[in-house]
Amino acid sequence: MTRRPLMLAAVILLAMTPGVSVAQDPAVSPFVQNNDGSLFVQDRGDGVRLEERRNPGAVTSVSAPNVAPADGAVLRALDKTLGRPTDIEMSNGQTVVFGSIAIRMFECRYPIDNPASDGFAHIQVMDLDGDEVFNGWMVASSPALVAMEHPRYDVWVLRCRIS
Repeated sequence: MTRRPLMLAAVILLAMTPGVSVAQDPAVSPFVQNNDGSLFVQDRGDGVRLEERRNPGAVTSVSAPNVAPADGAVLRALDKTLGRPTDIEMSNGQTVVFGSIAIRMFECRYPIDNPASDGFAHIQVMDLDGDEVFNGWMVASSPALVAMEHPRYDVWVLRCRIS
């Protein structure tokens, strides 16, 4: 079988990984095992079979920061053909026409612990023909994370507007 050498190579690589040990069992050989004893990869001669066994000490999710809703947001819109950026203050639920797009602000949230650090805004951008260009959450500290794709305009969140 051609899979066997590949599996053995994977076992050897995993054995060099911190927190992973390789053990031999007469009935099932080889298998890869965490140091806590939870089996996660096993080869029975017919390829690789993955098994999920919960590790009670493992982190399974990342907690989000405590956030508060803001009254609105400050966005920056750029007309790429003119090279002219414009800062736009918006309230929740407000729609602003910028050139040939309409920007609607749904909601802005900010971390309670550090309001000036970041903002998360849900906006919708439509062209004047009624076609949706963007609808989603933008993060002020990472504007390229969820960016709007438009040949002429860029829109991104600067911060939440806190009264």
